[in-house]
Amino acid sequence: MNYVKAKKHLGQHFLKDLSIAQRIASSISPENPTNVLEIGPGTGVLTQFLLQNPLMQLTAIEIDSESVVYLQEHFPQLSLIEGDFLNYDIDSLFGGEPFCIIGNFPYNISSQIFFKALEYKDRIPVIAGMLQKEVAERLASPPGNKSYGILSVFLQAYYDIEYLFTVSEHVFDPPPKVKSGVIRLKRNKVAKLDCDEKLFIAVVKAGFNQRRKTLRNALRVLTNNPQATHPLLEKRAEQLDVASFVELTNWVASTKQ
Repeated sequence: MNYVKAKKHLGQHFLKDLSIAQRIASSISPENPTNVLEIGPGTGVLTQFLLQNPLMQLTAIEIDSESVVYLQEHFPQLSLIEGDFLNYDIDSLFGGEPFCIIGNFPYNISSQIFFKALEYKDRIPVIAGMLQKEVAERLASPPGNKSYGILSVFLQAYYDIEYLFTVSEHVFDPPPKVKSGVIRLKRNKVAKLDCDEKLFIAVVKAGFNQRRKTLRNALRVLTNNPQATHPLLEKRAEQLDVASFVELTNWVASTKQ
């Protein structure tokens, strides 16, 4: 790790505590051979433990060319892609087969990583990794909390989410200014929401974009009938679970008929 310099613009903070790296690696425990994609392996602190699991067919994607050179030297057996996960053609990975995602996700793009993963939710049964504690808590938050938001709803529609443990800022080089949290997402049995999924996305975004207002005001732009009413309109977006957003989406659709 001596000559890989952490780059602020890439959100790099290298984990030093091997016991924590091992805990994160073991958060995915496949019973059958499984394709695994590690995002942002950096200097391989997590990679070394993932490679030890004979059931994992590991591929890593790393944007930092300096880290790529380091990984190639220290883990020559690693299938490594030099590139940006956010811009990479996911369809070309693993021959279209399912794969799990794991990583110490860069704080500055962690939400974008999860938004992109959602596009491939039917191929990704498990996502596990470390990100900023506040963001990890937001993704796992139930309705009614201030941290509950758009991405919480979208992910919880298709995944069961567990907040596993908190990581101190002092086990990184350089140390970040915030604590980290490790979470695990497991795909639930929802193949498709019982509503128009594009309209569902619009309803959730409209609700949270004006989260201090009741949904009656926040969703006014989506309804064709201003006189139409529904009990959920008296609530705020942060009070609704996924099922309630589905119900509200169907109601909005009915106002357009």
